Amino acid sequence: MIFMRLTDADGASASSVTTTLATPRTQPGGVLSGEVRLTGGDAGVAIDRIGLGLVTSPHEAGGRHPFEEFSRAQVSGPVALRPGAEEVIAFQVAVPWGTPVSEIGGRHLAGMALGVRTEVEIGAVVRRSDPDLVAVRPVPSQLRVLQAFARLGFPVDSAVLRPSGEPDGLSFLQKIKFYPPDLHAGVVHEVDVTFAPSSSGLVVVLEADQQAGHGPRAERFVMSHEEALRTDWPSEIDRWLVSRPGRGAR
Repeated sequence: MIFMRLTDADGASASSVTTTLATPRTQPGGVLSGEVRLTGGDAGVAIDRIGLGLVTSPHEAGGRHPFEEFSRAQVSGPVALRPGAEEVIAFQVAVPWGTPVSEIGGRHLAGMALGVRTEVEIGAVVRRSDPDLVAVRPVPSQLRVLQAFARLGFPVDSAVLRPSGEPDGLSFLQKIKFYPPDLHAGVVHEVDVTFAPSSSGLVVVLEADQQAGHGPRAERFVMSHEEALRTDWPSEIDRWLVSRPGRGAR
């Protein structure tokens, strides 16, 4: 729940804005539903706009890295809130396909914090609330890839955001990091998975930080969500690991 207290130009009003999410968990390409409840104070308030911003931080909330907005939706246009009146505005906000994952199998993904922030514009002033944290789970096609790493014994380490370099869409891509199991330890220091999902399909990029003398090696998979669900990811990942330069046959 997000709570904001508003004042008019003279500081006389004690109007409030409360945003409640009906769906505190979502997924890329999904929606966030809820309502914004306006409660009038001692004086009327002329609200020009109410919006919701999706925000993310590459580190846990409360750290030194502030939340940055990556998507914004308008919930309402002008509202004349009378003294003591109450208005309820329901909303459904689309979640971009490139939204980072912050929860896998019910567990929080270290390094990621995502939230929703309410914006209220009155005159030339925009008031922004603190973020209300939201859990973003992978879509089924992403989950199949992540489950394959778990089956192969790769524990999840953390996740980071890196610039996407794409003119369209979000400005970043999420990279999820895995520790190698004993079978690959000493040869692979780390394996990274980058997802670029869209409504039509999924791009999966696998990268291995290899032993000294061999640079990083990446492999890119481009397929529909249905194809990703049918793919034998444990076999594909194992084949990719075995075929790396500098890796001898098992």
